[in-house]
Amino acid sequence: MMTAIHLSHLIEQGRAELLARHRQHLTAHQRRALDAMARCRTGALGATVMACSDCSHREVRLRACGHRSCPRCQQHAANDWLERQRAKLLPVDYFMVTFTLPAALRRLTYRNSRHIHDLLFHTAIDTLRSFGRRHAELTAELAGTAVLHTHNRQLDYHPHLHVIVPGAGVDRKQCWRRLKGRYLFNGKALAQVFRARFIKGLKQAGFALPEGCPSRWVVQCQHVGHGLPALKYLSRYLYRGVVAEKQIVAFDPHARTVTFRYQHSKTRQLGLRTLPLVEFLWRLMIHVLPCGYRRVRDFGFLHGNARRRRAIIQIALRVVIPPSPPRTALSFLCSTCQRAMTAVHVLNAGPRPAT
Repeated sequence: MMTAIHLSHLIEQGRAELLARHRQHLTAHQRRALDAMARCRTGALGATVMACSDCSHREVRLRACGHRSCPRCQQHAANDWLERQRAKLLPVDYFMVTFTLPAALRRLTYRNSRHIHDLLFHTAIDTLRSFGRRHAELTAELAGTAVLHTHNRQLDYHPHLHVIVPGAGVDRKQCWRRLKGRYLFNGKALAQVFRARFIKGLKQAGFALPEGCPSRWVVQCQHVGHGLPALKYLSRYLYRGVVAEKQIVAFDPHARTVTFRYQHSKTRQLGLRTLPLVEFLWRLMIHVLPCGYRRVRDFGFLHGNARRRRAIIQIALRVVIPPSPPRTALSFLCSTCQRAMTAVHVLNAGPRPAT
């Protein structure tokens, strides 16, 4: 059986060299993220002793860091997002619209990430809303949830925005309009409008359009399913970390390289990529968002301030919200007898190392 390669071990091996090469380029929040991931489930953050009431077996559960950039802690974020979306569930088809910035804009975006990511959110949402108002079948105000990603499957810097859109909306007369069929918008038409508005926003903000910026941008609009199953699929797709530990297949301590597995987005075939350890860690750091930056934003009747309006819609449509899986303190099972375990002792964390 292959031994798991933990991210904390890779950081321990390459941290000194990473800081030597890139310390001047690492922001405070990136260093905090590095520190959190280095300590995640290593015992440095403390641990909880669990005991089985049936067979008296005891286990030590190491504490996670909980940092939003830590790949080991992303499953919790995905579950939390799904629970929030469950409360907003609608009996309609869901679509995922992906707005991608071209390669020529990536350097400018990274250097001005907060401002240009905000522009990406604003322009994409504004484009979708205008298309919804002009849609021959809907002529309605759309709603959605936008999620920012800054990486592709090979860990390259690749900023893009996924927007989950229910195939329905509210028209000017406050009537519910529902889309028939599994087609929402034409991706090429979306891309033309999105490009024009984004470039206008760049110029208004005082940024010059980089040379080599293409005349055609890419926007994809795809049907992803109906109701709760669609949301479950999206929670797994949107909230996976930059790279999961199970994707890391090899670490060569002599060559100081890391090999990870990824899936090609078009062919769905598995591929391998090998990077120097420092380059691998640096690529993790460039995808750490600024402290406090909201990478998930709702709009329309899915916004947090539209609870009353959304409740009226759900009542009118006779929506039945499926119950959430129960959350109890007995969340760990004994490895010996598979019975529930309880916490009996807490081990405190050690001193925090300097970064």
